[in-house]
Amino acid sequence: MKKTLMTMALAVSAIGLLTPQTAAYAQEAATSPKPAHYSVTETLVGTLLDDPAAVEILKRLIPTVYADTQFQSNGRSLTLKAIQTFVPDVLNDAMLATIQAEFDKLPAKG
Repeated sequence: MKKTLMTMALAVSAIGLLTPQTAAYAQEAATSPKPAHYSVTETLVGTLLDDPAAVEILKRLIPTVYADTQFQSNGRSLTLKAIQTFVPDVLNDAMLATIQAEFDKLPAKG
């Protein structure tokens, strides 16, 4: 896990984003209108980390990813869907759906 996130950090630092797919997610997040609720496909991790309620969801559902310093630093400019590329075993589609369901319970931002 740590090695995977370190690879992500190096990729983000060295070339911006590792894959065209990841770049597409980041571009989509940057150009899409802000959703009323947080979105695993559109909201940047940095925004989530700045909200204590979202942080509690991440700590509870993906504790190993949340605890990694690379997630909290270099991951800030990515969405959870983009980070799925680096840790697909943890951030699989089912987990992203679970996280999204929890985000949907939070009061709308905006």
